[in-house]
Amino acid sequence: MNVPSVLIVDDEPDNFDVIETLLNEQDYQLHYAATGQEAIASLDIFDPDLILLDVMMPGIDGIEVCRKIKAMSKWQAVPIIMVTALNSKSDLAHCLTAGADDFISKPVNAIELRARVHCMLRIKHQYDDLQSLLKLREDMVKMVVHDLRNPLAGILLGLELLKSLESSKEQQQMQLERIYSSAQAIQVLIDDLLQIYLLESGKKRLNYTDIYLCDIIESAISNFEGIAAQKSQFIVANLPVQNSRKVSVDATMIHRMLDNLLSNAIKFSPPNSQIIVTVEFLTSGKAKIQVIDSGPGVPDTLQHKIFEKYEIGNLMSDVSQIGLGLAFCKIVVEAHGGEICVRNNQPQGAIFEITLAA
Repeated sequence: MNVPSVLIVDDEPDNFDVIETLLNEQDYQLHYAATGQEAIASLDIFDPDLILLDVMMPGIDGIEVCRKIKAMSKWQAVPIIMVTALNSKSDLAHCLTAGADDFISKPVNAIELRARVHCMLRIKHQYDDLQSLLKLREDMVKMVVHDLRNPLAGILLGLELLKSLESSKEQQQMQLERIYSSAQAIQVLIDDLLQIYLLESGKKRLNYTDIYLCDIIESAISNFEGIAAQKSQFIVANLPVQNSRKVSVDATMIHRMLDNLLSNAIKFSPPNSQIIVTVEFLTSGKAKIQVIDSGPGVPDTLQHKIFEKYEIGNLMSDVSQIGLGLAFCKIVVEAHGGEICVRNNQPQGAIFEITLAA
């Protein structure tokens, strides 16, 4: 977390020294401005999270400075505490009318100052968190709309072509397959969003059944062999010779998790490459699954972040990347009491590793 920045505006340097002494044990970055004009001019430099503003100053007084700052959209959310020797209710009302969020009387009391500063910084932190959440939601909506637009455009184009009476049956069949593929892409995206919401909110209960893990993996691979072949890729399954080990999982959720990993591997791997899926039953009773690709890999700095919603690793042209697939995988695996991680393959690619609890 960043150290909070506090701007102290007072024409008396001694008053700054007093406040600096009283806040000395707090983890704040303190800045000083001697006039209202200097304070306004320094906002972009100091980027304050809180302003302690003296009322009685020569030139522009504190109330006018407060009014000017609160009139700037960029700084409206920054709390301002008026530091004043005035104590009449009308004077304090003028401070609040100008946009002040709080006030403290002179001479400043150490306990009161720390408490009010801490309170205002907490409010500012909550505001910043809310803005980040709103920005994240806005970005998410943009990405979802973008990812829905492409397959929807494919559906509409295919339907337009089907209207043509000149199309041959082969061309019509080809367009129908493209329409179906585009509709599936929309369905997968919407289903991922819904399942993430249900799992995170606790409204989705896993339907555990005892099933052969290798059967789920072979089924998932069979769904993507044709897609991989279109890029001249091969999916290789390294499974135990004895397929006698059952695991207790929600087969549908695990299958969809594998679908996401295989889909990603195909997207990011180059043509004429292999995608390897391995299964190992550990002595601890756990099962370990690896999906190994030959793509660009994942930088060390992103190996944890890419499992969060709307986080994207390497940006690649012509590849749909909304940042939900791996988040879905993580939620499903952790709902089963397991773990998921990624590390770089050698000499190229990524290894996504899932460990499922016994």
